[in-house]
Amino acid sequence: MTPMLQVEGLSKRFGGLMAVNQVTFSVGQGEILGTIGPNGAGKTTLLNLISNLYIPHAGKILYQGKNIIGQPPYQIAKTGLVRTFQSTVSYGESTVWENMMRAQLGYHFLGLGPEFLMTRAVREGKKAQGEKAENLLRFLGLETLRDSQAKSLPYGYQKLLGLAIALAGDPRLLMLDEPAAGLNHDERLHLMSAIQKINENGVTMILVEHDMKVIMGLCHRILVLNYGQLIAMGAPAEIQRNAEVIKAYLGEDLDLA
Repeated sequence: MTPMLQVEGLSKRFGGLMAVNQVTFSVGQGEILGTIGPNGAGKTTLLNLISNLYIPHAGKILYQGKNIIGQPPYQIAKTGLVRTFQSTVSYGESTVWENMMRAQLGYHFLGLGPEFLMTRAVREGKKAQGEKAENLLRFLGLETLRDSQAKSLPYGYQKLLGLAIALAGDPRLLMLDEPAAGLNHDERLHLMSAIQKINENGVTMILVEHDMKVIMGLCHRILVLNYGQLIAMGAPAEIQRNAEVIKAYLGEDLDLA
């Protein structure tokens, strides 16, 4: 079976710094692939390359068997390869509901003319988008907050709103960049449950995260970067025992309790 994503010899240089250096890996359908490493290891750069925010100096990125290097990021998103960012991307002054409807407009905009005239296609589309927004908010436990301003939400719910916005694009492969950053214990558990549910609904995922309880609790395999190079890849139990990973990142006193 063709992998959902296949990365071959991927490299990106910023001046004299090799941020990503000859990285090769694949992601299978339905997999959650964790990506870890020290600050500056190249994790976010890797996501930026896959989503074509950066163009690599060398290598291939095959998504569903097709080379996507050079395609505009918005076109890639429309094919089902969607990502989140470390910061929340919602419009703070808008309500949760308005954020959800605005997110869908980016994926399903029919043009200024039809929107202005409110054609039948636009009316039917907006009705479908409203139903989809309701379902996504219910799915992530945000339905009671639909009329709240995004900026007034507790931080954990802002993160869940970011997930809902990403899901509005019907992702087949969803890349999450440090979704648990800044969350307390209960918020982290809620987020982990949401990620598990998303994956169980058929979404393949790449998860960049520093929280090892999240990584070890959710990921089927883990990719480890250090100074832009892939130093290990394997199941969570293998990564925990890997001497090079322990030295570079995990440390001997890793606590997963």
